[in-house]
Amino acid sequence: MSLSRTALLLAILLPASAVADEGLIVAVASNFRSAAEEIAREFTNASEIPVRISSGSTGMLYAQIVNGAPYDVFLAADARRPQLLEAGALAIDGSRTSYATGSLVLWSVDSALAGQSCIEALMSGSYRRIAVANPLTAPYGLAAEEFLKAIGVYDEASKRMVYGENIAQTLQFVASGNATLGLIAASQVADGLPEPGSCSWKVPAELHSAIDQQAVVLRNSRNLAAAQRFMEFLRSPQVAGILSRRGYGAAQ
Repeated sequence: MSLSRTALLLAILLPASAVADEGLIVAVASNFRSAAEEIAREFTNASEIPVRISSGSTGMLYAQIVNGAPYDVFLAADARRPQLLEAGALAIDGSRTSYATGSLVLWSVDSALAGQSCIEALMSGSYRRIAVANPLTAPYGLAAEEFLKAIGVYDEASKRMVYGENIAQTLQFVASGNATLGLIAASQVADGLPEPGSCSWKVPAELHSAIDQQAVVLRNSRNLAAAQRFMEFLRSPQVAGILSRRGYGAAQ
């Protein structure tokens, strides 16, 4: 048995009281923040282990972890960063797991599109700006870019594109009217949008790579027992119900 697995096993055997006071710090991709906050509350109610959420773009959180940020668990919006952490010995071997699948929605609050079709506006070029999350740091942005290429409008859309640092900022750009159209997360729609939409269109999953959201326990965690319990809770029927209600698909 490897040293890391031995350490994890020993930590799991510790009583909850030994870790409850310290709690967990969970790094969470922006799209998953509200869902993670609900899951954290339910987990704390069941375990008496407090959880603190720190959210941002997946790329930003990954960079923080590489530079020693003291997180216990990382809930990414992709599979690539957790894989890189595992390969770089920054995550506990065998802890990486898929916890949800995301999807995209094309959305607008522009009154000119009231009663119109968001996808027709995109295809015809009848918009000023389109907001997407930064594809270099946000998996939802990469999926948005793939979708625009798949339907043959990327070259034109790229000339009118505004980039959100993460999917939360992308929604702000559209809700404020700074962009006519935006490619946002279906979970944001399920959570309740800040403004009534004028049009909305769910992007078919086959038009972009799967948004497979994965989680890992981080090697530098000082609370491995609690982190492992949290990961097990992520796979519970209780969390599956939360995910479904909040617009996520089952993990692939």
